[in-house]
Amino acid sequence: MRAEALAHIDRIEAALALVRQSLDWERALRRLDELNARVQDPTLWDNPKEAQAVSREQKQLESAVNTVNEISAEMADAVEFIEMGEAEGEESIVNDGLATLEKLAERADADKVQALLSGEADANDTYLEIHAGAGGTESQDWAEMLMRMYARWAEKRGFKVETVEYQSGDQAGIKSATLLIKGDNAYGYAKTESGVHRLVRISPYDSAAKRHTSFSSVWVYPVIDDDIDIEINPADLKIDTYRASGAGGQHVNTTDSAVRITHQPTGIVVASQNDRSQHKNRATAMNMLKARLFEREMAEREAAASGEYQEKSEIGWGHQIRSYVLQPYQMVKDLRTGFTSSSPDRVLDGDLDGYISAALAQRVTGETVEVEDVE
Repeated sequence: MRAEALAHIDRIEAALALVRQSLDWERALRRLDELNARVQDPTLWDNPKEAQAVSREQKQLESAVNTVNEISAEMADAVEFIEMGEAEGEESIVNDGLATLEKLAERADADKVQALLSGEADANDTYLEIHAGAGGTESQDWAEMLMRMYARWAEKRGFKVETVEYQSGDQAGIKSATLLIKGDNAYGYAKTESGVHRLVRISPYDSAAKRHTSFSSVWVYPVIDDDIDIEINPADLKIDTYRASGAGGQHVNTTDSAVRITHQPTGIVVASQNDRSQHKNRATAMNMLKARLFEREMAEREAAASGEYQEKSEIGWGHQIRSYVLQPYQMVKDLRTGFTSSSPDRVLDGDLDGYISAALAQRVTGETVEVEDVE
């Protein structure tokens, strides 16, 4: 069989294998049988809340299993079609089979990412915080570039983006910002972006045109609903109000309506200034704090399973998850997965799906990759 066909088949089989692993395939089939039996039981609907949960799980699992089976069957049909075309010397039949395999490979990759979004809060909206590292204007400008990158990525996915908190830089850029990204699986997609991001470029602020390295951090945590109970002792909170500042327009206020809450046992700090009402900003900040504490608990549970846990790391060298090099060459390299792009402009314009897919897959397989950083 032709190399092109084999490449498509390998891509499809790798995607399906990852989906089966993420589902724990044999357990998933047993669980689906259990759920199918339960939804047929009329007494289930005596408890509507439980019935809805069971029905939702059954539909999600059935969809995932059916997708794997459908792609497997269609791949087998396409392979048979190609082999028949090759045997009969019919190039048009072979080409039709190759086109089918290519489309199946694209579908398998897309379904793979969807199947990997199975975490407790993956379906939720998400907060995304950006903080400039040391380095003054350079890092603050880099933080604003990241803010634009994530806003563009979210918009391309059809998500809605709101600015919850925004602190302008001293001369340019931002010191910090918090975005609220709303959409199906917003947290699931964005969660692997947490970490330190490094930029290497010729500085537009350096008259000597020297290369500069800048760092900014990203922190992602899910919006949680009322079904998730997070207890917070009011005595543990330090609440400050201040005047909102920013790039103008909605970010500027004439009263001390912005609210910053510090959770003293953990050191977690959240802030909201999006509304002109201090009361509404306080409510938003409390929701953000609950979300951060929930995300912290999830991270601790996940790390306990893998045997390691790290707090939010220092924003600097040695802690970065990804490097963006604009000079003297063009490259964006993820240091966890090794996924690389030679088009920084596209990445900075929101083309992040390849990085996100690779990082999600790594969470399922648990495989680590030895990746050297770029200079």
